Amino acid sequence: MSRIVFICLAAILTDALTWAQVNVEPNTALLNEGDRTELLCRYGRSINYCRIEIPGEQKVLNLSPEWSKTPGFTYFGAGLTAGQCGVSIERVKASNNGQVKCSLGVEGEELSGTIDLVVALRPQQPIIELLSRPNREGYFNEGTEFRARCSVRDGRPPANISWYIDNMPANKRTTPLEVMSSTNDNVELSTSVQEIQWHLSPEDSNRKLVCRSHHQTDRESVPPQEAAYIINVRYAPVHQPDAAVYGLYLEHTAIVNITIRASPQPKIEWTIDGAIVGQGRTDGRYSAYEPQYLGNDEYNVTLAIAGLTLEDTTKIYNLRASNELGLTDYQVRISSSSKPPSSSLDVAAIVGIVVAVAVLVLVVLLIVFARATGRWCFGGKSIKTPTNETQIDKQLELGAQQNHGQNVALLETPNGITLLGASKLREVNGNGNGNGQQDRLSVERRHHDEDDSFEYGTDRESSVYNPTTRPLKSILMSQAAGRNSRSSATDKEDGNENADLLQKGNQLGIPESRFSRWLPKDQRELIEKQAMLLSGRGKSTAPATPPKPQRPPMGTNTTVTTPTTPTTPKLPQETEI
Repeated sequence: MSRIVFICLAAILTDALTWAQVNVEPNTALLNEGDRTELLCRYGRSINYCRIEIPGEQKVLNLSPEWSKTPGFTYFGAGLTAGQCGVSIERVKASNNGQVKCSLGVEGEELSGTIDLVVALRPQQPIIELLSRPNREGYFNEGTEFRARCSVRDGRPPANISWYIDNMPANKRTTPLEVMSSTNDNVELSTSVQEIQWHLSPEDSNRKLVCRSHHQTDRESVPPQEAAYIINVRYAPVHQPDAAVYGLYLEHTAIVNITIRASPQPKIEWTIDGAIVGQGRTDGRYSAYEPQYLGNDEYNVTLAIAGLTLEDTTKIYNLRASNELGLTDYQVRISSSSKPPSSSLDVAAIVGIVVAVAVLVLVVLLIVFARATGRWCFGGKSIKTPTNETQIDKQLELGAQQNHGQNVALLETPNGITLLGASKLREVNGNGNGNGQQDRLSVERRHHDEDDSFEYGTDRESSVYNPTTRPLKSILMSQAAGRNSRSSATDKEDGNENADLLQKGNQLGIPESRFSRWLPKDQRELIEKQAMLLSGRGKSTAPATPPKPQRPPMGTNTTVTTPTTPTTPKLPQETEI
């Protein structure tokens, strides 16, 4: 119970403190002279009056939404009943800098709040003070520690400082920014101070050191203020790599120029094959000129060689430059070449190599892709039919040896020519008949409702010509293999059967279709040529020696067959099969 009472008392006390507090907006106002601003004090309940005291103003402002009696100062807020007491200042003056006090009348008592009003004053021009003293001529020697201080006085608020060398950040060691306050005619002002230091080098000579101030009063039309100092450094002639001069003409006067840096001006001395030629003098064919000042501590040194010879281009020319701070030796080589040899590829060559490699890689990838997917030149192969007699003879002899004089069938397929022996045909057609007759070639019929699109790579209903497997007459193969041992009756019977095969499309392995199928003219000519070659070979080949007769088994009739000359079957002349 006591805990609940304590919580209630705390809530009541917090609410009371909240109502008794005056909130201000803003807490601090940073303005430039002449700016317009609004200041507001708020209370959680209705107030009876609103009074505001502004520094630099002689009287207290009693403000209300109903009236405005002081020019340049008007009431600002939602009204006294809303507990708001504010002022709108038309133009802020420098004398208004300080604390603005607002007083609010609440139920017989007065509550107050304060707002810090800072009216910025532009500081004075920055000043650079040298802490390291130069010589009487205003020069620093190389390696001297340079120290300088920048001061920005009488600013409100304090100014910030940044250092630059030739409009680039100095990136040197600096001390923390120091701010010092002072009062002038009851006006509080601030001064900012910062130091910079580093050791000087020849590159610092003739460079501009800049101290730039940044302040609240800076505007686009009013850029930041700055101070500058030119640094002058004395140093010995600066060392540099060996120089080379190209494009000189033989048998002409050669002018050899080299640029060096030094401060003050150096004295020049050339040494050629042990002979010393001072500046402004001539020794034989060699003339040394006075150094010419180019600016920024740079000097052009010139040597003239009259009647340049090829031997002169093989010499090394030693140059010595000296001043009161030291001396430096240089080596110069000359050449009659138009340009120096390139030790590396230029941009165009590099681009060309990259493009060539990219094209080569692309070609290789395309070839690999085409081979893997069977596209373009790696696509489906055409019918490979031998066109010369050598290839035909080789295949016929190979078929004869493998089948040992048995029946051989020549099949023309999309993948070339295939020789099938009688053993293969027996596997397809059976192992013979019961009467002991010779194995005969038969072609299996395909049913009308059987799909042969996969085997022949075409639609059964398509009328487009597609090469198919076509067996030729086995008698031709018999002639090619030298089979003359069969009887004339058997040869005649086989010839008739093979002729029937050529006349019947369905028995030749051609898929059944209601559309006519045509052989191309060039393929028909190749088949005719093949038949002619086979026919000619059969005529020119001597008849094979008949095998020795063997004693037949008891109870068997022996039939003697007389070899006859086979006749060449006549191929169909029509291109439509």
